[in-house]
Amino acid sequence: MAAPFVDTARITVKAGNGGNGAVAFHREKYVAAGGPDGGDGGRGGSVILEINPHMSTLMDFRYKRKYVAGNGMDGQGKRCSGKDGEDLVIKVPKGTVVRDADTNEIICDMSETDRFVLARGGNGGWGNKHFATPTRQVPRFAKAGLPGQERQVILELKLLADVGLVGFPNVGKSTLLSVVSKARPKIANYHFTTLFPNLGVVYVEEGVSFVLADIPGIIEGAAEGAGLGHDFLRHIDRCRLLIHVVDVSGSEGRDPVADFEAIQAELKEYGSGLEDRPMIVAGNKVDIAADRSGLEALKAHVEGLGMPFYEISAAAQMGTRELMLAAARQLEHLPPITVYEPTYVERPPEVDTSAPLNIIHEDDTWIVEGPWLQRLMANVNFGDYESRNWFDKMLRQSGLFDRLEEMGIKDGDIVSLYNLEFEYQR
Repeated sequence: MAAPFVDTARITVKAGNGGNGAVAFHREKYVAAGGPDGGDGGRGGSVILEINPHMSTLMDFRYKRKYVAGNGMDGQGKRCSGKDGEDLVIKVPKGTVVRDADTNEIICDMSETDRFVLARGGNGGWGNKHFATPTRQVPRFAKAGLPGQERQVILELKLLADVGLVGFPNVGKSTLLSVVSKARPKIANYHFTTLFPNLGVVYVEEGVSFVLADIPGIIEGAAEGAGLGHDFLRHIDRCRLLIHVVDVSGSEGRDPVADFEAIQAELKEYGSGLEDRPMIVAGNKVDIAADRSGLEALKAHVEGLGMPFYEISAAAQMGTRELMLAAARQLEHLPPITVYEPTYVERPPEVDTSAPLNIIHEDDTWIVEGPWLQRLMANVNFGDYESRNWFDKMLRQSGLFDRLEEMGIKDGDIVSLYNLEFEYQR
C-alpha cells in the first residue's frame, strides 16, 4: 500500500540550552596564586530547516511532533570551554511554508532558501575567569547558560509547479499529465482516482520546459468539505497558469458550461486570487463526443470571457501538444513562481517580573540571577537598539535598579546579568 500524502504538520522545536560556566582555580606545583581558570559553557545547538530535494510529502512529521537540539556542555577548569550542543537539522520538501502556530504568520518559505535557523541555541554561561579583577582576584562564581528558543510551527507544503490542472473528478487530468510528461499517475474510470497531487515535467522543445501539477478533482460544495474539500488547492497557490479541463463528451450527462462555472465558483471561494489566475480551458474527450453542442456552447462561453479554448483528447493524444505549446508561450510573459515573503514579527515574550531576583555583591560587582531574567535574556537581541531599549525598560519596571540602589550600588559598579555586564549609571 502506498504511503499517504501528508502536506500539513504541526511540530514543536526546542533549541539546546547553553552550558554553565565553571568555577575553577589554577593549581600547579610551585605556582602560587594561579588564579581563576573556569571555562565557559558551550552554546546550545540550534534547530535548522534544510531542503531535501528528494522529499515530496511531510510524511516524516506524521508521528514525530517534537524536535530537540543538543544542550551545550558545561565549562571545565584549565580555561576549557564546554563543547557546543549539536545542531538538529530537519529535512523538509522544497516548497514548504513555515508558519507560526499561534498567529499563522509566515516565518519562512523553503523555496529559495536552502537552510533556515528556526530556533537559536542558548548562549553558554561565563566561567569565573571572566570575573577576575585587580580587586577581586578570587571570584567564586560563574554564570549559568541561557535556555534555547522553543516554538510551535505549522509546516505547509505548497508544491512548486508552473501550471496546475483543475477540474471535476474523472475529466481526464491524470491522463493528460501522463501523455505530456513522464509522470505515471493512477488512471481509472471512476471518480477520485487521484487522491494526492502529482507532478510532471513537460518538455516542449529544446530549452523550453515547465512543471505541471495534477490536482485531485474538486466538486461543488468543496468549501463545505464535500468530496476532498479544498485540501489540495493550496498546491496551485503558486501556479502561474491554470489549465481548466472540462469533459465535453456528454458521457456522464453533464453540462460542460455548468461544470466550468461550478469549478470557477469553487476557486473563488477558496481565495488566494485563484479565480483571477491566467487560465486556458481544455475541452477534453472530443473523440467520443456524440453531440458537439455542449462543446460549442463551452467554447463560445469561454471565449466570451476572453480565455483561450482548446479541443483535446488526452487518451487519443489529440491536441495535447498544441495545448502544451500554448501554455509554454503564455508562461513566457508571466511572473515567476510565487515565493512567500515572511510576515512574522518576533514579539517580546510575556515575562512575569514580579518574582524576586537573587543579588550577590562581590567587591564592586553585583551579580543578578533569577528564572525570569534568564528567560528574558534568552529572547533579547542585544545587537538591536530597540530590543536593548525594551530590555532596559523591563528591568526598570521590575524594580531591579531601585533594589540595587537600596542595597548601596554606586556609579561605576559592574552589574553582571548572566553573559552581560555593564557599568551602572544613575
